[in-house]
Amino acid sequence: MSEIEKGSHIAGIDKGSSVQIYERPRGLKGLYYNPMTQVVMLGLVCFMCPGLFNALNGLGGGGQLDNTTSANANSALYATFAAGAFFAGSINNKLGPRLTLLLGSAGYSLYIGSFLAINIHPHVGAFVIASGAILGLCAGLLWTAQGSLMLSYPTEGQKGLFIGVFWAIFNLGAIVGASVSLGQNFHSKANAVGNGTYIGFLALALIGVTIPIFMAEPSKIVRFDGTRVTTPRHPSWRSEILGLWVTLRTDPYVLLLFPMFLASNWSYTWQFNEYNNALFNIRARSLNNLVYWLAQIVGSLSIGVLLDQKRFTRRFRAFAGWAVLMIMVFVVHIWAYFYQKQYTRESLPPDAIKMDIFDHGYGGRIMLYIFCGLLDAIWQTAVYWLMGAMSNDPAKLAYFAGFYKSIQSAGAAGTWRADAIKTPYMNMLLSTWALRAAGLFFALPVIHIRVKDHTDLTDEVLARTGTDDEPK
Repeated sequence: MSEIEKGSHIAGIDKGSSVQIYERPRGLKGLYYNPMTQVVMLGLVCFMCPGLFNALNGLGGGGQLDNTTSANANSALYATFAAGAFFAGSINNKLGPRLTLLLGSAGYSLYIGSFLAINIHPHVGAFVIASGAILGLCAGLLWTAQGSLMLSYPTEGQKGLFIGVFWAIFNLGAIVGASVSLGQNFHSKANAVGNGTYIGFLALALIGVTIPIFMAEPSKIVRFDGTRVTTPRHPSWRSEILGLWVTLRTDPYVLLLFPMFLASNWSYTWQFNEYNNALFNIRARSLNNLVYWLAQIVGSLSIGVLLDQKRFTRRFRAFAGWAVLMIMVFVVHIWAYFYQKQYTRESLPPDAIKMDIFDHGYGGRIMLYIFCGLLDAIWQTAVYWLMGAMSNDPAKLAYFAGFYKSIQSAGAAGTWRADAIKTPYMNMLLSTWALRAAGLFFALPVIHIRVKDHTDLTDEVLARTGTDDEPK
């Protein structure tokens, strides 16, 4: 046996089965095959690609004066994202997560490059929209592979920490992007960004595409408790498509998380386009964008620590996380409601003089944006943690992640399209509020029934299917 494969059998902790414990490699090899190292590398992929995409979107309108093209591109992006992500779990299990990540990351540089193109040639809006549609297919692959790896590498008691660390690194990409934009636009009173911002984003995104090449195969990773990460044995495509049905049949409670999935990206349209872009000039938007993503790091790490508190049972932690989310949803949206009453689409024409960082009232508005970032990070981290509490099997988690990104993206496609057709700002805010509350309501039975203090072996059924066997 190799150094990684040396192990012994101990008494099983689940229904009399046995669990094999493996010796973890040491030295530089041990550092490379360390589960946290691999999650950090995973975070860097998302730092360079979707992190910079978030920085671009966070500027409102992709940094453009007219946000219509950006809204239509996002609508196309999330429509293809929703369709592709539903089957991305099957593709991930067939191709393996490293290749899936590589294919998925490639679309981000194309999308960022399209905004550079429209800044140089204003009449290539169709290219931006087409790039958005291509990115949607790529993003479905990237996020499904990411969800499967991030949730399968940690032990059950470390999932909150691993999710928090990943989310912090991922959001550093948006922070770097926002910092670049703020530095380049701090002395600008204009409402759009220059070519230099897009060129910087594009260069970093191209670096991100290469990182999956250097990541380890999941089958070689041994967790901190000595258990090995199980990997799907690349069954046939027929088996993989049937696996979607098997996942829903064996774990139907995941359907109750679909409203929570739907709400997860719905709020971005109001936050980015109808608050940040509508009210502020480019200097203020860039600063808002920076503190928003900084708040995301604080939010993800904080909720991750709460959800991993070993002095409380996992069920108690799940309900505590739910309560924190419910409080945050109502605090943020009541606060936003009072600001939203003060302006409409009609009251803010495109040539309106927008709020600057030195204007009266800016302090309260940037604080609301900070709380929006906190809420989003807590929500996203809690959703991943809930899925991770339902299974440790990478194959099953790939399906869960695919469902999550598919439903999430369907919602985002709808809300970006609603923005493109000029739906009233207040309607957008109220729909965001209602969906958040509904998502939490439907999640309660899942927490009550499916979150246990230890994941049963029966939840790992998909990992044990044969190479060409249909899932049983």
